[in-house]
Amino acid sequence: MNDLKLLICFICLSSFFVSCQDEDFLDRYPLDQVTDAVFFTQPSDMKIYLNQFYNRSIFPHQYYHRGDIGSDIHMNDRTMDQRLEGTMTINSGPSLSYANVRAVNYFFDNYKKCEADFEEYQQYVGEAHFFRAFFYYQLLKNFGDVQWVAKQLQTNSPELYGTRDARNVVADQIIADLDSAAMYMTAEKTSGYSRLNKWIALLFQSRVALYEGTWEKYHAGSDFGVANAQPDKYLNKAAEAASQVMNSGLYDIYSTGSPATDYVDLFGLRDYTNNQEVMFWNKMDLDLNVSAKRKLDYLAYPWSFGITRSLADAYLCTDGKPIQVSPLFQGYNTIADEAKNRDPRFYQTIFTPDVPWKITDGDTVLWNEVYETKLFVNIDYTTPTGFQRRKHYNPHTEFHDLNFEETPSIQFRYAEVLLNYVEAKAELGSITQEDIDQTIKKLRDRVGMPNLILADIIADPKWEFPELSPIINEVRRERKIELALEELRFQDIARWAAADELIIGKKPLGAKKDQFNIVPAYAVDENGFLDPLGGALPQGWQFNPNRDYLYPIKENELVLNPNLGQNPGW
Repeated sequence: MNDLKLLICFICLSSFFVSCQDEDFLDRYPLDQVTDAVFFTQPSDMKIYLNQFYNRSIFPHQYYHRGDIGSDIHMNDRTMDQRLEGTMTINSGPSLSYANVRAVNYFFDNYKKCEADFEEYQQYVGEAHFFRAFFYYQLLKNFGDVQWVAKQLQTNSPELYGTRDARNVVADQIIADLDSAAMYMTAEKTSGYSRLNKWIALLFQSRVALYEGTWEKYHAGSDFGVANAQPDKYLNKAAEAASQVMNSGLYDIYSTGSPATDYVDLFGLRDYTNNQEVMFWNKMDLDLNVSAKRKLDYLAYPWSFGITRSLADAYLCTDGKPIQVSPLFQGYNTIADEAKNRDPRFYQTIFTPDVPWKITDGDTVLWNEVYETKLFVNIDYTTPTGFQRRKHYNPHTEFHDLNFEETPSIQFRYAEVLLNYVEAKAELGSITQEDIDQTIKKLRDRVGMPNLILADIIADPKWEFPELSPIINEVRRERKIELALEELRFQDIARWAAADELIIGKKPLGAKKDQFNIVPAYAVDENGFLDPLGGALPQGWQFNPNRDYLYPIKENELVLNPNLGQNPGW
């Protein structure tokens, strides 16, 4: 009884700190009436319980807008990335924690006490299925094989000392949970910030299925492979789930007809309630004490974060050709030159000198004032690569507070649905021009770029994956550009087994050093590009492809349960 009271007390308190608590805080169950017998007997109990999982810590990506740190396209020169550097130890990385899974399983063990008709609370059952899938996906990405547990374990439960289930078994269970989530949750679009819906479950299912399908395909034959792998099963599921969202007609790509600004503007809007692209977002409200502390801190000041040349070189020219073959490319002398005649997502993702840096009471400060006088002067204004991130930044200072940021955060958007679908079709070898027109063309239309023509793909001498087909290379390019800095890049590298092509021996290079008036104290490579980790990483990143795609099971966890075993290479 005491344990339950403590748990419910925590739940009711945590319901205040959720992104959907406009009315939920008022729905708290009276603490003096909580007992084992009555909680979960009415739908409002379930709603209150599940509110804890909407807490911002459950959706951490993009919350502080840290971007794709820990990948090939975004770096921080103050903190070496152990994974990329190849220096992780057995106690590095996250813990194999099931706390969140256990909390969801508590719901499943108790919700059938409800005396109402199932139709009155099926939304909450669907949400519970979604959250269990969400938490297990984090475990799958981090550790591969994990124990699948579908009930709340006690201290004497034998499962506590069991072995791990194969990753594909876990993936199947995650996908099944998301099937249930999609079946039970509302098919209405909703506000996008209060409760989850069917379409978000399907988007997430397409992500999980694409991850597992490509993992099994590209890790086949390695220590990370799966016995009796069935990559096509998951790729077909990814395409099916994504197509359901596409066919719903509820979502589309956000566009106002302004290709020079629509992409960047999407990430700086103040409200997404009626946005056609944003499927789920965190609503901030200072009046309700809900804010994103330090978000502005990571954006208004570079703080040693920098986009790398790997991303900058990926943008096509406006004729649809790669920079290596297009006559429109203006060279590397300055960032402004690099941005000329390029896919507009270049200068909507990376700051160029003519872009507003801060707008206060109608007065505009352009980025060139920082570029000319502040960049590299002190740690606040150090962008080690010279490429500073513009995406997610809104220059209007009245919208920001350094410690209590009210700007909302996008969690899921329709663009990913399109990219998951087209990649799954490309990997299956069944992609058509119609598939491209329904997906990549929509993304390129927003920024005024030419469509990708399947029968006439222009060869890029710098394709990242020359051994793969042209269409897979171009689909991956589109994903890299469109989803840049949304914390999906390392997931892609891992599932593609792409460290050999993208990480090992590579350096996070930047812009030409000699364009800056204040010369940064960084090394340069043989072509004059900034090489901020040159001294610390003379041979480039030394990621271990036989070990570092998964985190280790930590020593203390193996002591508690030796049956867990260890991941490859550890």
